[in-house]
Amino acid sequence: MAGDDESYVYDEATGEWLAPGAAAATSARPEVRDASGNLLTDGDSVTLIEDLKVKGANQTLKQGTVIRSIRLTDDPEEIDCRHDAIKGLVLRTEFVRKR
Repeated sequence: MAGDDESYVYDEATGEWLAPGAAAATSARPEVRDASGNLLTDGDSVTLIEDLKVKGANQTLKQGTVIRSIRLTDDPEEIDCRHDAIKGLVLRTEFVRKR
């Protein structure tokens, strides 16, 4: 019986012991939503809802700029983006709307 309880995982968020398969399912990324409340996923395209000054790039991204192929991060308020002129761009979800 001692070997059986080693396969269970304690979930601190719920305070419950979970089977290994259930623990993997609950450890998924949190939901990421845009400024309008739409659910975002990896690979989505988003549009900027206001002009944004980009720190370190001395550049402003204009309202209406389309950012393609976003990647979600561990932080539900930030997304990784690729833009032609800016490498390693990270945007806050409060400034984007799903296309």
